[in-house]
Amino acid sequence: MLAKNLKLLRKAKGNSQEEVAEKLELKRTSLSGYENGTSDPSIETLIRFADFYKISLENLIRNDLSKKSEDELKKMMKGQEFDIAGNHLRVVATTVDAENNDNIELVPLKARAGYASGYADPDYIKVLPTFQLPFLSRSKKYRTFPIIGDSMPPVSDGSWVTGEYLQNWNFIKDGYPYIVVTLDEGIVFKVLYNRIHQNGSILLCSTNPSYSPYELPIGQIKEIWKFVHFICNELPEPNLDKSELTNTVMQLQREVTLLKNDVKNN
Repeated sequence: MLAKNLKLLRKAKGNSQEEVAEKLELKRTSLSGYENGTSDPSIETLIRFADFYKISLENLIRNDLSKKSEDELKKMMKGQEFDIAGNHLRVVATTVDAENNDNIELVPLKARAGYASGYADPDYIKVLPTFQLPFLSRSKKYRTFPIIGDSMPPVSDGSWVTGEYLQNWNFIKDGYPYIVVTLDEGIVFKVLYNRIHQNGSILLCSTNPSYSPYELPIGQIKEIWKFVHFICNELPEPNLDKSELTNTVMQLQREVTLLKNDVKNN
């Protein structure tokens, strides 16, 4: 099944074996072996294939994609059939302490740029610094990320934000902050609004009204972590501007963005 799917997806994307091998940093002979079924890729390589073709590992490994119509296959490769609920195989690489409890991995500032490509690679995750916070639930998975910029006050530039791994994206709570790992932008910290069932996207907003909201197709999203707490070395301003005017501007920004995208999609 896998071999046939790999060949089908490559041809549907219009790539040669040489092009795919180069983009995924594989040997062409290795790719040929995967497509012919004479060798099996590692889990890390499977994840790279899934990311490259923008499909779930479940579809890549278990489902016969040749049974899908050309239109269905195109939609799948655009991320429009993404596994929102996380019912299929969605891998979160993790590390554990001496007592087999999940660590909280911290993504250093220097490692931030590479996280979007290494988030599912156990070799990348295992070298990250780790720690424990006894007041957090041991039954949930957490990770801490560095924040850059001033788009999310009172969380300031240089702060550290800890998030709880969100398996089912249907549970995104409108107006709540999340850490989002994206295909093109890397790690972003935003207030989210769920637009999955309307047009297959998430609306990302800042608490700083100087930054305009924007929509992101779910096919460009790798991970979502629900905000738990943040740590910073600066005391936030005591009188953060939450005036009626500021709130009105932010609401208008969201509504204008949604209207523009609705018009564009229709």
